[in-house]
Amino acid sequence: MRNQPGIAGTLAGIGPRLKALRTHRDLTLTALAEATGISKSTLSRLESGQRKASLELLLPVAMALQVPLDELVAAPKIADPRVHPTVRKVNGTTVLPLTKQPGPLQAYKMIIPAERSEPDPRVHEGHEWLYVLSGQLRLILAEHDLILGPGETAEFDTRQPHWFGSAGRGPVEILSLFGSQGERMHVRARPKSKTQS
Repeated sequence: MRNQPGIAGTLAGIGPRLKALRTHRDLTLTALAEATGISKSTLSRLESGQRKASLELLLPVAMALQVPLDELVAAPKIADPRVHPTVRKVNGTTVLPLTKQPGPLQAYKMIIPAERSEPDPRVHEGHEWLYVLSGQLRLILAEHDLILGPGETAEFDTRQPHWFGSAGRGPVEILSLFGSQGERMHVRARPKSKTQS
């Protein structure tokens, strides 16, 4: 069975890391040997890379140096958690997906240009929640014709004829949460504060 890439490099780095941690704490090999019960010569060979690291050696050393074991081993770092979405242009609107995983609920940031101001109502399955970040959003929903400003929200069933775009005074930036199967957004109510009697 072949070693995974990087394992040999990780093992080779244990000795120098061990020596650096020991010297940073002003510990001699003799003092570390007394604290761990591991011979001075074994510790010296471990630091120089002449002795292969094992859990039996690393656990007492990590305890004596008061460091987590992964600091000696330098376990691989956690993958970058940031979402790197692909920006798309849809009919002039910039659409930035904010959800990484496929699923019934999806989040998007949209920048709708001022040119998209001619209503073209549509219907489809789902439920949508909109939040205006900047600009003026015009929302047509059935018989309603509304203008929403920054900080305002709207929530609606997309089976009703609807359209949203710029109010015509410049681009509008929004957050959209869309449930393709009609899922509604649930906002938890803040608990009532206890009144003093």
